[in-house]
Amino acid sequence: MNRMRKVRVNCTNGDESVASRINRIPPSASQATVAIDAGTRGNTTYARTLQRQAGEPGRRNEGRARRTHFPIFKEKTHISSPDLVSSLASPMEGKVFQKFNVEQCCYLQNKQFKTRYQREPNPYMSALLPCPRGKLAWNLNSSLRAHTLFKYQNTAISKQTTFYCNAALSSASVPSLDKTDFLKLQNGSDIRGVAVPGVEGEPVSLHEPVTEAIAAAFGQWLLHKKKAESRRLRVSVGHDSRISAQTLLEAVSRGLGVSGLDVVQFGLASTPAMFNSTLTEDESFLCPADGAIMITASHLPYNRNGFKFFTSDGGLGKVDIKNILERAADIYKNISDENLRKSQTGNSSTKKVDYMAVYTSGLVKAVRRAAGDLEKPLVGFHIVVDAGNGAGGFFAAKVLEPLGAITTGSQFLEPDGMFPNHIPNPEDKTAMEAITKAVLDNKADLGIIFDTDVDRSAAVDSTGREFNRNRLIALLSAIVLEEHPGTTIVTDSVTSDGLTSFIEKKLGGKHHRFKRGYKNVIDEAIRLNSSGEETHLAIETSGHGALKENHWLDDGAYLMVKILNKLASARAAGSGSGSEVLTDLVEGLEEPKVALELRLKIDKNHPDLEGKDFREYGETVLQHLSNSIETNPNLKRAPVNYEGIRVSGFGGWFLLRLSLHDPVLPLNIEAQSEDDAVKLGLVVANAVKEFNALDTSALSKLTHSS
Repeated sequence: MNRMRKVRVNCTNGDESVASRINRIPPSASQATVAIDAGTRGNTTYARTLQRQAGEPGRRNEGRARRTHFPIFKEKTHISSPDLVSSLASPMEGKVFQKFNVEQCCYLQNKQFKTRYQREPNPYMSALLPCPRGKLAWNLNSSLRAHTLFKYQNTAISKQTTFYCNAALSSASVPSLDKTDFLKLQNGSDIRGVAVPGVEGEPVSLHEPVTEAIAAAFGQWLLHKKKAESRRLRVSVGHDSRISAQTLLEAVSRGLGVSGLDVVQFGLASTPAMFNSTLTEDESFLCPADGAIMITASHLPYNRNGFKFFTSDGGLGKVDIKNILERAADIYKNISDENLRKSQTGNSSTKKVDYMAVYTSGLVKAVRRAAGDLEKPLVGFHIVVDAGNGAGGFFAAKVLEPLGAITTGSQFLEPDGMFPNHIPNPEDKTAMEAITKAVLDNKADLGIIFDTDVDRSAAVDSTGREFNRNRLIALLSAIVLEEHPGTTIVTDSVTSDGLTSFIEKKLGGKHHRFKRGYKNVIDEAIRLNSSGEETHLAIETSGHGALKENHWLDDGAYLMVKILNKLASARAAGSGSGSEVLTDLVEGLEEPKVALELRLKIDKNHPDLEGKDFREYGETVLQHLSNSIETNPNLKRAPVNYEGIRVSGFGGWFLLRLSLHDPVLPLNIEAQSEDDAVKLGLVVANAVKEFNALDTSALSKLTHSS
């Protein structure tokens, strides 16, 4: 299928020759029309790229259009090719673009030609993210990077082309950001924000200058922690498949340079691999890194992005993230173009390494060891992978196939930050339906699905039964308790009563139900070990799971390796083959007929709050519920509970808790029938009905359903 790009340039006050020189892009890119009008409206340049979908009829993942507004030149500028970057750096230093519209649609080539879904990285998306401040991001090596537009041309552009635009210094659009603005980016132990404009009501908060300041702050924090005097520190940086990834990678690298640190870029990587790079001892891969940064926003929409930070001690906690953001606010105010220029020309180095080869090799070795050092212990197993167009596509070709597994039928392995097929989230119903269908359609033995950055995962057996949430925890608990009898399994607060019974009565272990939040669960497991209570698994219902043997890293790929180990070792021992080995391990797990999560939102602007913080209001709601429980003989509070109010009754249970980050009270209900679920819902509804700032519409819908 031949795809061409047609370019039309109308330059009433510009260079007409451009139109005849920008003609073609590689066949793999989508059809598009580019129109540049440097016309009569104040000589302002407008550029719009329209990419037309060429999708398959009847597919659910039809192309999804989006419009993004990017800044563009406002000054008469001379651009020379091929030395485009160096030509742009000087004349455009400190300038900011203003109106750049991009509309993009994903497309799929027709499978009757047996072509694979791939998309050239959009030059505008990877190079032209906004910089309303313009202080750091549009000078030196990062200046516009408009060479990405021209690298797609097969015919040469003239050595010098003049674009006429209006001049405007970036200083005119410098926003005033203070410490409060930076602290809003904290999401527990992560940093998250909006990195791409175009979604109504979601202004960009993770600008390049903000990113540079955050990276520089991490550099300062790391220097203080390591107290390194005799050597330079180095930080590894990787990213998932998001469309803003490359831009933020470069901004992070510049920010680390400001702090005088060396940078090792891994490119497309997984979150577990980034932590692992602080432990690997292999100088040929510039490891170990003193610190690591993963650019990701997990399963959030395409316009979001963020950062996770690691040292060899593990992921940074909430206190450290707050410290870094406070430092970043000060750096943002004080850093100058001169500081950045020194970081580019000083002793700091930036190198690129294929670290994922090291990481995947370790996973392969782990499975071979479990099977008695067999080279291909998975020969004959048919295993399909769904990466959701995130960073986990490597698992099929780099882990399963070297072990001998058949991976035909694997899907959405190609990185695509628009996530055109489904949300890469093992908790998402559509995502789980997609991997289940792939297993059944291909008659596979096992299906594996990852989230965007591969720190979460789930599986599906050959019959289509899911191993996620309580069933995944039960499976991993069974495997771990075979290896470590009697050990404690640490989970989050919303696991079922049936899981507790399964772990303690059938498996002979101990279930320690703690708080929501993967970092909370992992830290509690580490604390228990340090206090003398043996624990080897910390796992959330979300699919975050960490093992003591794997340095307490929440690694979705390693969790799947533990499952593969069981398949391989069972076959090697002659005790079974196929996923029925796994299914048998969770036999006896009691599962609820009804499982709900309702979100009761707190209106922060409601008069009832009277200036209170929403958390204080939420705690008042919980206390009132707690008091009402005491007088009801049909209900029993959980004797040990670390979060919210957990109550058993009517053959089920409910948990009302305050969200870790948002003005929301999530309500989890599990019951053996709809009627029992309604009864539990009514208990909560009656207790909170006097709290007018609480949106109980979801709860009312449940209680009026019977």
